[in-house]
Amino acid sequence: MDRDDNSDDETGPIRRVTERPSTPRPRREGQPKSRRAPETPARRAKPAPRERPAPAAEAHGHGHGHNHGPASPASHRVRLLLMWLLIPVALATVVGSLVLYPWGKPAVTSTTAQGQPVHGTITATVSGPCLAEGQVQVGGDPVPGEKPCLTVDVTMTDGPASGQPLRLTVPIEPSTPRFVAKDKIVLSYNGSNPQDPSSFQIVDFQRGLPLTLLAALFAIAVIVLGRWQGLAALIALGLSFLVIALFILPAILAGENPLLVAIAGAGLIMFIALYLTHGLSARTSVAVLGTLLSLALIGVLSALFSAAASLTGLDDSTSNLIGSLGHGIDARGLLLAGVVIGALGVLDDVTVTQTSSVWELRRANPSLSWRELYNSGMRIGRDHVGSAVNTLVMAYAGAALPVLLYSSISGVGLGSILSSEDLAQEIIRTLAGSVGIVAAVPVTTLLAALIASREPAVTPINTDGTISGTLE
Repeated sequence: MDRDDNSDDETGPIRRVTERPSTPRPRREGQPKSRRAPETPARRAKPAPRERPAPAAEAHGHGHGHNHGPASPASHRVRLLLMWLLIPVALATVVGSLVLYPWGKPAVTSTTAQGQPVHGTITATVSGPCLAEGQVQVGGDPVPGEKPCLTVDVTMTDGPASGQPLRLTVPIEPSTPRFVAKDKIVLSYNGSNPQDPSSFQIVDFQRGLPLTLLAALFAIAVIVLGRWQGLAALIALGLSFLVIALFILPAILAGENPLLVAIAGAGLIMFIALYLTHGLSARTSVAVLGTLLSLALIGVLSALFSAAASLTGLDDSTSNLIGSLGHGIDARGLLLAGVVIGALGVLDDVTVTQTSSVWELRRANPSLSWRELYNSGMRIGRDHVGSAVNTLVMAYAGAALPVLLYSSISGVGLGSILSSEDLAQEIIRTLAGSVGIVAAVPVTTLLAALIASREPAVTPINTDGTISGTLE
């Protein structure tokens, strides 16, 4: 025991020097005082709060040396690689948009008379027999088998007959909307005598106010939750609509290839929306790359299977468009353009979520390798892809609900229903888009894991020297 005590006494100073090799010389000179039993624990415990961050600082320094040092050139190379990959695509998108835009061509108008839209308010409605102007009803009972009509009194609120009352007759059919007093409606004016009721025809309801209120509620909800990023998202949404209205629609109507126009327009929307909303960073660039690859896959699959299924794209809406244009249009290309644009929004959601997940995993634990980041990101992606595919399928099913209902009562069998032109289009839209969404998860996660693992790992340090958050 005495020998152990002597050994402890002899090695005590050496142990303290070994444990604190960076202790300043003045502290060394005070070592004889630290041999007193009452002071030794206090002096050993006192530096602990100051030296406790030292291992963390050393670990942080090691992290910087292991990540910021060697990884900084790698991160620079990664950023250069992203630039070399994305700048040609961005240039091709801009050049393609400039080439496809109908410069100097006159605006395309409908060959069929559509009429000038004017507004009015219904003041009274009466149901009765269908009578021409000047006719009167004889007897009080309706003629058996004769369809009734609705007599509508309208006060015009704008147009050439503003402020004047009109009386219109609307046949009551199962497909006719039900009008009542105080309804605000839209009429079509054919340009003839404004005093003649036959110059006007009721076409629709006015929906400006409720749509404006709903849009304002949507904008407020986005800004309250997203703040500045939400505001940026709203600006990006507005610019996306401008791309559709000012580039995609005029170019297709001018006779350009709809698929090429949709690809160029989708590229513009993608670059504008992602970079404006999420900022110019490697994370956003990975999402852009993942979206590009997935869109290319969706376009290829849609083209192959629409050709294999002999889809023409000539549904009712396309036929009406061709009749209004007065000339032919690439109906199948229009179908493929709709597939590309329709899948873009869901793809943006998937790719941004995956890249953000991988970057947050990297931030929480900078020691994770790219394989570990990929595996963790894929566990998140598997949950996300199920809901995203279900969202896409339900969106297309909801849009095709009247077709589904009509087909279900046709009595021609399920196989014939599913292979009909209208439903086959929706099936190819859904399945090709879903394949692209499924492929976007591993592709984007892999790109994000490879790039995030080479990004510098920054450990936030609080003002008191402690680490913000625990890195496991």
